[in-house]
Amino acid sequence: MRPIRPLLTAVGLASVLALTAACGQSDDRASDEPSASSPTAGTGVGVGGASPSPSTSATTAPSPSATAGGRPSGSSGGTSTRPRDTSRGSVDEEKWREGGWQDWSPETWPREPDEFVNPEIDDLWAPDRMVTARPPDRIVGPGGEAVGEDGSDPEPRAVAARPERTPYQRYAATSGKVFFDAPEGTMVCSATVVKDPANPGRSNLVWTAGHCVHAGAEGGWYRNVVFVPAYNSRGLSRRELASAAPSDVAPFGSYWADGVATSDQWIRTGDASDGTGASYDYAVVRVKPGAGGASLEETVGAALDVDFAAAQPHTVKSLVVRGYPAARPYDGALMHSCTGRPGRFAFEADNPVMWRMGCSMTGGSSGGGWFVDRDGTPVLVSNTSIGPADPVWLAGPRLGKEAERILTTLSASSTPATADPAVPASPQE
Repeated sequence: MRPIRPLLTAVGLASVLALTAACGQSDDRASDEPSASSPTAGTGVGVGGASPSPSTSATTAPSPSATAGGRPSGSSGGTSTRPRDTSRGSVDEEKWREGGWQDWSPETWPREPDEFVNPEIDDLWAPDRMVTARPPDRIVGPGGEAVGEDGSDPEPRAVAARPERTPYQRYAATSGKVFFDAPEGTMVCSATVVKDPANPGRSNLVWTAGHCVHAGAEGGWYRNVVFVPAYNSRGLSRRELASAAPSDVAPFGSYWADGVATSDQWIRTGDASDGTGASYDYAVVRVKPGAGGASLEETVGAALDVDFAAAQPHTVKSLVVRGYPAARPYDGALMHSCTGRPGRFAFEADNPVMWRMGCSMTGGSSGGGWFVDRDGTPVLVSNTSIGPADPVWLAGPRLGKEAERILTTLSASSTPATADPAVPASPQE
C-alpha cells in the first residue's frame, strides 16, 4: 500500500505491502466515531496559531495569546513578535526567518494540538521553490499490522486522470496546493477552499489531509505552511513555472496558515509510511486574509460546503476527485481530476470504512477534494489519503462527527474579515 504522501525525490521504491483478510468488518464502521479501542474523539483537535511577520502575499493577522501553561491558544491576541516562553510551540521569529525553523529536534518539535506555529517568511515560497516541492511515490514494504479488504467493494477499474480546464481560476478556483517544510525537505499537497459556518461568504478555511500538516505519531506540526489557490492557473509546463511571473504561479496570491486542526487520532496514531490512521486523515487550515483584508473566499469567488453525513460510498453514482499529482508519470505542474463511481474500502480493522475510487493520480494529489454534485454545485465529502503501488485507485476518509468538530473548532476561532463586502470576486466554479 502506498500512501499518497509528500516525499522527497531521493526516496526510492520498495516492495508492495501484502493485503491480508481481516474478520469482523462491516458497514457499521462507516462512521468516524471511534471504537472502544480508538483514541477519544475531540480531545486532541490540532488547532494553533502563529505570530505574523510582514508579507507581500497576505495581510498580517493577530497572533495567538498564551494560556496559563505558556502554550499558544486558538484565540487571537495582540501582534507582538516576542519569543514565546516554552520550548515546544515557541518561536523567536527573527531566528525563524533566518532558518531556525530547520531545527527538527524531537525534544523541541511542537506536536501537541495547541503548539502549531507558522510565522511568515518574506519571499520564502518563490516560484522556483514551489516547483521543487515534488513528491514521488514511496512503496510501503511488508510488515506492521495486517490490513484487510473484508467489507470492501471489489477493487475498482483504473480511471485515467484528466487535466483540468484552464484557467483554473475560472474553472477550479477552490482547488489549489498546500506547500510546507518537513524534516525531509520541501513538500506539497493538494487542498480545497471550504465554507466557514461562522463567517458566511467570507471563509478563510481550507480542507486537506492530516498528513499534509502533521507527521502523526512519530512527529509534529510541519512548518512554513502556505496555501496557493488555482496554482499555475494557465497550465504552464514545469520548466516554465520555475521562472514564471507570480501572477501565473499564484493568481490569487499565497496565503500563510495561522491555524490548523487535525484529528486526535491522526496525531496519536497516524503513520505517513504505512497508511495507519488513514480513516482519520483529514485537516482544516485557517489562512490569513489577503491584501486589503479580503477573505480567501471573496478573493477566489467561491467556497464549498462539506457534507459530514454523506450517503454510503457504494450508493453514490458519480464523484469527482481533484488534485495536483506529482509522482511519475506526472510532474506536479497541472491540476487533474478523475470522475467515476466510488465504493467502500475497509483499510484497518475497527476503523471507519473509507471511500475508494478508480483514479491514476499519484503523490502530490494528497489532500485534494472528493466532490459530489448537489443541484449543480460541488460538495466536498472526502480528501485523498492513500493509494496502491500501481496507481489504479485512491482512497479517502469518510467524514463524520469528528471531522465536523475539527471544522467547527477553527470556524469558532476565526477572526471575521474586515474587507469591504463589495470586493469584486473572480468567476466561480
